[in-house]
Amino acid sequence: MASGAYFLWGILPIYWKLLQSVNPIEILAHRIIWCLLFLLVILLLSRNISTAMNEISRIAKHPAKIAGVVFASLFLTINWYSYIWAVNNDLVIQASLGYYINPLISVLLGVIVLKEKLSYWQKIACLFALCGVSILTVNYGAVPWTALIIALSFALYGLSKKMINIEPITGLILESSIMSFFSLYYLYHLHSNDSGIFGNSDPFITLLLIGAGIVTSIPLLLFSRAVNGLSLSLLGFLQYINPTFSLLLGIFIFHETFSMIHLVSFAIIWTGLLLYSASNGIERSSL
Repeated sequence: MASGAYFLWGILPIYWKLLQSVNPIEILAHRIIWCLLFLLVILLLSRNISTAMNEISRIAKHPAKIAGVVFASLFLTINWYSYIWAVNNDLVIQASLGYYINPLISVLLGVIVLKEKLSYWQKIACLFALCGVSILTVNYGAVPWTALIIALSFALYGLSKKMINIEPITGLILESSIMSFFSLYYLYHLHSNDSGIFGNSDPFITLLLIGAGIVTSIPLLLFSRAVNGLSLSLLGFLQYINPTFSLLLGIFIFHETFSMIHLVSFAIIWTGLLLYSASNGIERSSL
């Protein structure tokens, strides 16, 4: 499930490019609202409303879980906006850099916060990945703030989801509900001034804004289900699927600059990923 989520996220820049004429904040607001509506439809069709309500009641009794949901919604909002902004400002490769950095932060959070242990070869794999990301960062020539914000926000979101440990669809509905209050207010203000795009431009753009909820919900559901079943460090390394596809899109579809330095860094990072995957296989076979 984690692999499927990361693949879908990897090709998502194609979708956001189709909305390049729309303000990123407006795209974000519609993404949140339509995501919530799509999730509610899924909940109704699955007939698990009572289960979700019971879980929400249970969460309401634990201030720590409530805080976790609030923080998860905040980190997810920051991540969504940063990524949409980056893609629509021709920074797909920098956005992919953010998701290359993210696993390192996830591994660090897993070790420090969740006390997860890394084997010798997993540590070596981390060093390879750190080396590749460092080369990319230095080659960029400046602090890649967009990449860093994308990386940190999604790592903290993953940590929040790991610590909350609630049913995926329930958690996503709660997170989307919190974000939707601000989104509805923003869109109301926008349309009251006749400056909203939704329904006032090309019908195709309106359909794309609605569809943003679907293309958002599906990988999020897959990711949320994977979070509770995998270690945060392993989940972080699987995420290299996402930036790899984004990087390829940036190079071959959107024709952004890709140098030999990028290629070398890419190879080093994937070497680290292969080492990490191999070390997991060795550990499982020895059990």
